[in-house]
Amino acid sequence: MGEPLSRRDLLKTFVAQGVAATPLGGGASAEASPPGWISGKMTGAEAICETLLQEGADCVFGIPGAQGNELWDTMKSKGVGYLLVAHEFSAACMADGAARATGKPGVLCVVPGPGITNALTGLGEALLDSVPVVAIVIDIARGCRYRPFQVHSLPSVPLLEPVTKGVIAVGGVGDIPLAIRQAFRLACSGEPGPVAVVVPYHLLIEAHKFHVPPVEPPPLPWDEAAFQRALCLLATRWQVGIYAGLGCMDHSAALVRVAEMLQAPVATSISGKGVIPECHPLAVGWGYGPQGTETAEAIFKKVNLVLAIGVRYSEVSTGFYSIPSHRVVHVDINPHNLGAVVKAAVCVPADAGVFLHRLLQCEAQLRRPPDPKLLATIQKHKADEAREHAKVYARCAADPMAFVLALRRRTSSDALVFVDVTMCEHWAGEAFTVFQPRTYFNPANNQSMGWSIPAAIGAQRGCPGRQVVTITGDGCFLMSAMEISTAAREGLPVKFFVLDDQAYHYMQALQKPAYLRTTATVLARLNYAALAQGLGVGYHEICRTEDLDAGIQTALCLPGPVLTRVVVDYGKRPVRWIKAARERFTDELCADQKVRFLARLAARTVHCHKDND
Repeated sequence: MGEPLSRRDLLKTFVAQGVAATPLGGGASAEASPPGWISGKMTGAEAICETLLQEGADCVFGIPGAQGNELWDTMKSKGVGYLLVAHEFSAACMADGAARATGKPGVLCVVPGPGITNALTGLGEALLDSVPVVAIVIDIARGCRYRPFQVHSLPSVPLLEPVTKGVIAVGGVGDIPLAIRQAFRLACSGEPGPVAVVVPYHLLIEAHKFHVPPVEPPPLPWDEAAFQRALCLLATRWQVGIYAGLGCMDHSAALVRVAEMLQAPVATSISGKGVIPECHPLAVGWGYGPQGTETAEAIFKKVNLVLAIGVRYSEVSTGFYSIPSHRVVHVDINPHNLGAVVKAAVCVPADAGVFLHRLLQCEAQLRRPPDPKLLATIQKHKADEAREHAKVYARCAADPMAFVLALRRRTSSDALVFVDVTMCEHWAGEAFTVFQPRTYFNPANNQSMGWSIPAAIGAQRGCPGRQVVTITGDGCFLMSAMEISTAAREGLPVKFFVLDDQAYHYMQALQKPAYLRTTATVLARLNYAALAQGLGVGYHEICRTEDLDAGIQTALCLPGPVLTRVVVDYGKRPVRWIKAARERFTDELCADQKVRFLARLAARTVHCHKDND
């Protein structure tokens, strides 16, 4: 057996094979074909590009590699949009961010081995947050072309399976268009999520005569009997409250009409922020337990029946499952989500939009008279909550809640706002008023630190002309800051706001009450001005609460991408989510566990360790 190919040999082979395949360049046949079909003789790389174009892919995020160079060169020839990223984690996050902002599947392209492993965290976020993404993975040689010990030869399919809805492994060049089309349909059908297509690199240069039709989406699920049971409950005189999630994001108008028809207050999940304008008289904020807004918690105490639509009751959105007890009608397109966390009186497997429009057809049964007392009560709670939010807790530097409020005042109503995994994500969830669907984004269920910077860049690439901003902590910033160089290179005018306190403050808030000390939470001090200069972006700095409005306005008005350091002091502002989650966690401890925790706290109270780091 000969020696395995080195990377240099592999690249030489690609050049030789590419030259040999040149007569096919631009080689899609001019034969007439039905609309939407992939037809004609072309290489595997050309077939990928043609299919991406027909599927409406605006941009492919990724990094070329030895196995994928043929495809990247063909993307340039065929006019497929692409964006070079600094790290494959960012490629997945950019595809995710673009998908959340546009509602269309985001696309990334990576090589096997480290290309896949680097992208896994971002793909996992898309999976757990129900975001449609298509990952094109150019694999090592397979089948009769397989040789042992190829570069990047980690097993691609098993690596991708846990973080995707499905993995489609392409066996022959003729299978490529159908595989990619199936990936787009699967990513969007049912509960959305990422799908990977794995294509061995040698298929990119093989030629085939294609004649592949479009793939129709599967029919939407519907259970008429379950709908009728839900209708019977909703037709009672019980006070209904609506809990709406991401599944309602493209059905905002119908949701508002149903809420007005039922005179139902509407709370949302974290991912659902924006499904109803939060300035609407029936909107009460996110959550409806002790973890969410005070308004939602107070109003839902008088609710008898919760209509939960397009929502899963995940750990993050419920503050470690801090859910008040209600009778529930649960509607979701994924039957596995129904009743999985909260016991439901009726489970309806259905698309949120279809369900809402069916309810509107039953208006004669469901219409309730206006409830001015309910609207006045909601308005009063919102006003009380706004006064509490306006209090400044910072002793020095800028108050982070004041920053959230100032950012809302200074950004446009349709600005795309990306919030990272920081303490501030909970305050933003409570206080940042969202006016339109698909304008507020948070990595909810995988809590991938560093997500917001690349996700915002992906959204800016997919939504040119829109105002795009991030709220990022200094810890998250360390994980993906170099991606700002991509925004600089491409002239993408994202405004990056980093809240700087030189610590993982979120972890400090979790550790200090439980252990009376902090461990591994202190960060290095960065020269942000020098870093911004090195990255090639504008820079601004805000150090005081009273400078927030003017400072944010200055940053927004600077051309191109801008990095703004906001020096923050958290003071003793409470975090409702942390309090609710901690109390719920404590309640679930057994007696022995509680004794051990209390004994440790007592010992450390007497012998206090001054070794915070």
